[in-house]
Amino acid sequence: MSANRTARTRSRATLATCGTAHFLHDGFSDALYVFLPLWAQAFGLSLTQVGVLKAVFTGALAGFQLPSGFLAERLGERLVLAVGTVIAGLGFILLGFADGFYALILCLLVTGLGCGTQHPLSSALVARAFVNERRRTALGMYNFTGDLGKVVVPASIAVGAATIGWRGSAIAYGAIGVVAAIGIFFALKGLQAGFSPARGTAQHASAKNAGWGIRHRRGFALLSVIAVIDFSTRTGFLTFLPFLLIAKGAQVETVGLALALVFGGGAAGKVLCGMGAARFGIIRTAVLTELITGAGIVLLVGISLVPALVLLPLVGFGLNGTSSVLYGTVAEFAAPERQSRAFGLFYTVGVGASALAPLVYGVASDLAGVPVTLVIVALVALTSIPLFRLLSASLATARAELA
Repeated sequence: MSANRTARTRSRATLATCGTAHFLHDGFSDALYVFLPLWAQAFGLSLTQVGVLKAVFTGALAGFQLPSGFLAERLGERLVLAVGTVIAGLGFILLGFADGFYALILCLLVTGLGCGTQHPLSSALVARAFVNERRRTALGMYNFTGDLGKVVVPASIAVGAATIGWRGSAIAYGAIGVVAAIGIFFALKGLQAGFSPARGTAQHASAKNAGWGIRHRRGFALLSVIAVIDFSTRTGFLTFLPFLLIAKGAQVETVGLALALVFGGGAAGKVLCGMGAARFGIIRTAVLTELITGAGIVLLVGISLVPALVLLPLVGFGLNGTSSVLYGTVAEFAAPERQSRAFGLFYTVGVGASALAPLVYGVASDLAGVPVTLVIVALVALTSIPLFRLLSASLATARAELA
């Protein structure tokens, strides 16, 4: 019994540590939504250039998902995760000294590479620490911590930008990331989470014939296609939401508040939709969130600033609620010993697609305007609804084979 309590305590501590990493890294990613309009004003950037900046960051983040999984198999997950967090922090510190468009590109490239380590490695650590239904609940809590970062950090950055300037805010948060990375490494080491290189070699050898570890290719492929739509919708919407709000009369502090409202609703969506999926089923929950997302974005375009702010938490609920279903399902299609690779592949596909979204939608915004572009984003979100029914059949097959 004591051993069981110790195992549960260690699992919870692993979840807390990985949740801290998720908080930090989602803070790095989503603080950019505050910085982008400020950079556009400071450096005279077009909306296409804004899209390029977001695409560079997201592309770097996507491109390092799989390499981080491979490195973790040889160097240990805790070391790769900690080093990635340091690199992300240094990238933000460098942002404080950027003097133009190309300097921003370089800094965002560095930050994106560092952030590319977090999702696959932390997700795998949490998935490995919990089993069966506890795994889905734990991954839901892990995702919730990321949403807390999305609420707290952009709002804090907005306040900081209004007081000490965007440069000081970037440097301060980058320094916090570097210091936190050290704590994350030693916390995981103390928990013996994220295997050491010696153990990693043995694990790598035992999984030699597992390949990518995808046990159900059709289900994983469907899940990845849905992730492409979900990630692209979220990135496209959040990149150009500040510009829509500014056109309605919002100031930088109001933009920070608006993002906090979206992410606060998203955090609630992660938790409640995870519970809803367990009680009412994946399909009903996912269809509801996609309908809320599509209808909410269209409605936002046509209303004034104050009603838009009131509506934003509901849009965030739908926007992020779907992902709680997606993340928790990856582990059901992958072998435990290859989950770092499976999560890495999943995030590479989803985040890679979302890297292109700001560029495509940036060009559309320059040509047709931000309101028209956001309506297109809403319509794209609705295309995932029929795919969830196909996913349900694959998931039932996967569960039957493990029973």
